[in-house]
Amino acid sequence: MEKMSQENTNEAPRFEMPPASFAFLVLSLRAQCEAALGLTPFGEEEKPETDLNYARHGIDLLGVLLEKTKGNLTLEEQRLLENSLTELRFRYVQAAESGPAAQKA
Repeated sequence: MEKMSQENTNEAPRFEMPPASFAFLVLSLRAQCEAALGLTPFGEEEKPETDLNYARHGIDLLGVLLEKTKGNLTLEEQRLLENSLTELRFRYVQAAESGPAAQKA
């Protein structure tokens, strides 16, 4: 992404947004789920926190998107969505099994 020129020096640098696309939508939702599952480190000292409820909601949204777009996606879009869902569901189960409640059992 290229840096856009700053008109006001007090503003944070702005970057060009990628074009709106189905792939960008799926990848955005996937990134939110990954963050909620604690898969996105924010720094060496910070331990990512998990929010399984938020992750589950994001996974469910991707599932709704899969159902509602059935038959209307390119093969590439279909694979991206299905692969994202498969990976996130697997990671969700891993996170749920290794969470604090699972460790107490």
